[in-house]
Amino acid sequence: MSTQETTTDVPAARTRVRQGQAPVVAVVALGGALGATARYALALHWPAPPGGFPWATFWTNVVGCAVIGVFMVVITDVWAAHRLVRPFFGTGVLGGFTTFSTYAVDIEKLVDAGHPRTGLAYLAATVLAALTAVWLAAATTRRVLKWRQS
Repeated sequence: MSTQETTTDVPAARTRVRQGQAPVVAVVALGGALGATARYALALHWPAPPGGFPWATFWTNVVGCAVIGVFMVVITDVWAAHRLVRPFFGTGVLGGFTTFSTYAVDIEKLVDAGHPRTGLAYLAATVLAALTAVWLAAATTRRVLKWRQS
């Protein structure tokens, strides 16, 4: 194989990879738009008072993590999902719905407004609740699936 053949094959291979990834990028973008819109709507309907605990963002992250726990068990242990389901729903919808950036900004606002204890409580409670939610949801889903099989 000559150097010229090898060189011309690389761009063609990259183009094939990009074209193969285009549907994935599209479904992640669509799912992200849906998830972020849902999160934003929730925040509009449940605003945090100045210096108050940001419940909307807290529960968005906790519920989103619980759904991620259920979803990952279902698509890995039960259902052979289409290749675009996980990027659309897991990365897109749930990635857009849950939010680390708003969580970080909320903490900064609380601390800057003279509410460091609330900020610290929010920081710790969100991490603890979100990790607990994903773990409990995944474990419960596995138990339910095992119970249904017996």
